[in-house]
Amino acid sequence: MTPVLQAATREALAALTERLDAYTDGAPARELTTTADELFSVARFLEGERQVRRLLADASTPEQTRADLVQRLFGGKLSQPVLDLVGELVRKRWSKPRDIVLAAEAMARRATLSTAARNGSLDDVEDQLFRFGRILAREPELNALLADTTRPVEGRLQLLDGVLGDRTYPTTAALLRQTVRLPRGRHLDVLAEELADLAAALRERSVAKVRTSVALTPEQESALADRLGRIYGRTISLQVELDRDLLGGLVVQVGGEVIDGSVAGRLAAARRSLPS
Repeated sequence: MTPVLQAATREALAALTERLDAYTDGAPARELTTTADELFSVARFLEGERQVRRLLADASTPEQTRADLVQRLFGGKLSQPVLDLVGELVRKRWSKPRDIVLAAEAMARRATLSTAARNGSLDDVEDQLFRFGRILAREPELNALLADTTRPVEGRLQLLDGVLGDRTYPTTAALLRQTVRLPRGRHLDVLAEELADLAAALRERSVAKVRTSVALTPEQESALADRLGRIYGRTISLQVELDRDLLGGLVVQVGGEVIDGSVAGRLAAARRSLPS
């Protein structure tokens, strides 16, 4: 279950997510894993350093002071794109200081899932995360052992690896390992469900909803999916709907972006441009 966020944090996280997506959509695939790992390391640092966290999340602290502290803490230790993201992170207004940890973790998770979106395994990753959450819900002892921060983290990671074996995608394993590293007092079955929800939300960004006035052939659908994949830098699946009212052409929606190439759309645009 995805946590309910207060207004300031919700708005800040939405803006950061948009910025992260703009970066990951254009970044080489090999950089995405590094980006995710660095963001997870920032989340763990902020979780463990309460005073630093409060200072960086305090809107009453001058923005330049927060920016300078980010440079002292992370300059030379993070790649420039991640350093820029962390700089943006501390400029935002948060409902409560600990939400800055939540935001760093949320970006790290999304960056990790973007690798699965890029290689076309996101559906399977979502399914594996959901199924693992169900396993933990049925096995409370295992759930408790993985979340027990009084036990050494390496031992808990070994336990997780033993349960997962070699049956999961690297993205699934990476997300679950990072969850064990940073449980923050949360039940891991709930966290696995959250991760599955995030995968589903990201998968929606990789689905193009297509309205067309005439049925597309399999070859046309394949060509359109390939072209959209090149535009967005990730594998795109099509959901095609026949809509005779378009008169001709296509309307394509990917996430919140709409590409209107229909005859009806062009006629409507032409009418709007006419002098009243």
